[in-house]
Amino acid sequence: MAQSQADAPSLSAYAAATADLNAWVEVDLEAMAANVAAIRSVLQPSTEVIAVIKANAYGHGAVPLARWLESQGVERLGVAWVSEAVALRAAGVQSPIIVMGHAFPGDAASCVSYDITCTIHSKHLADAFSAAAQAAGRKAMVHLKVDTGLHRFGNGDEEVVELAEYCRRLPGLRVEGIWTHMANADEEDDGFSVEQLERFRAVRERLDWIPYAHAANSATAFRRPALHFDGVRAGISLYGICPPNTPDPGLRPALSLKARLARVFELREGEGVSYGLTWRAPRDSVAGLVPVGYGDGWRRSLGNVGEVLVDGQRCPMVGRVCMDQFLVDLSALARRPQEGDEVVLLGQQGSEQITADSVAELCGTISWEVVAALLPRIPRVYRSGDTVVTLEGGSAG
Repeated sequence: MAQSQADAPSLSAYAAATADLNAWVEVDLEAMAANVAAIRSVLQPSTEVIAVIKANAYGHGAVPLARWLESQGVERLGVAWVSEAVALRAAGVQSPIIVMGHAFPGDAASCVSYDITCTIHSKHLADAFSAAAQAAGRKAMVHLKVDTGLHRFGNGDEEVVELAEYCRRLPGLRVEGIWTHMANADEEDDGFSVEQLERFRAVRERLDWIPYAHAANSATAFRRPALHFDGVRAGISLYGICPPNTPDPGLRPALSLKARLARVFELREGEGVSYGLTWRAPRDSVAGLVPVGYGDGWRRSLGNVGEVLVDGQRCPMVGRVCMDQFLVDLSALARRPQEGDEVVLLGQQGSEQITADSVAELCGTISWEVVAALLPRIPRVYRSGDTVVTLEGGSAG
């Protein structure tokens, strides 16, 4: 049985903080620091790191990590939506923040008030930001995105040049940056990046008065130094996951997903578990209940195919994953586990490790989705060694 907070003096700081948690996401800040250093190792000293912390920092927790990244001297932060940037400012984050996705004219006043840099994609939006800036007696920093072939958000070559010159003439605006995004950066053949680079350079030369340029995501940063420009947008690499087909500069996964067994019980041969009884015990067995489910972002498709770690050994997930829990077969373990014993869903236990890549392969997806899907209901524990720096979504006691 897990010890309670009343027993905390006899436990390590980390064990005390997690003793009464059904499940938690552990973020290793020492690994995060190593990843920042690894990213910087491939850059020129003048090239900034833009830490991409959209989607709750890929499941790692945006606000605590934004504060920590500030303390580490990371130059800028990147998010997808204005609401993400506003939440960071409301939490006291002061670093420059770039909104890389769509914004509405109605966002202009709050962005100006909170000193948030938005990507402008239309004259209508530029007008709104100019008016809001003038009303506040301030300058609004804006970036423009060149669609060089990904064909998502942004503007085509001629359109972005026209828009840039329009923004340049508007009072209250400062066009600080221009950027683009690669279409196949982590494909085995990323040759299209060369064509995108040529298009981006051509636009940038026509807009040489814009001081800041950024184009590289994680894979591009490690594969194509010519695309580093003034800043690189470090997303998945920041969290220690190396993109496919990309040289690994020494990244360390920062996130682990852990839980405690909520029940341990016996099954007779032929008895089934979970909805639909899709798995039946092939022999008299020992089963364990893990209090994590698809309501936490743990994929339902992992039922009957996924594994977890208990006592440093791989144990199969059995039956369907429910909204709040799933079951594992513990029969192969040398000892009978107890309620409260630790289960690792992502991360390392003993010599065994379950990676986001391996889980993604089982789910037919990518590691980005595995970690970003982990919902805020699961508390986040930030640790440096045995020191618990902070606990988000629970109480460290």
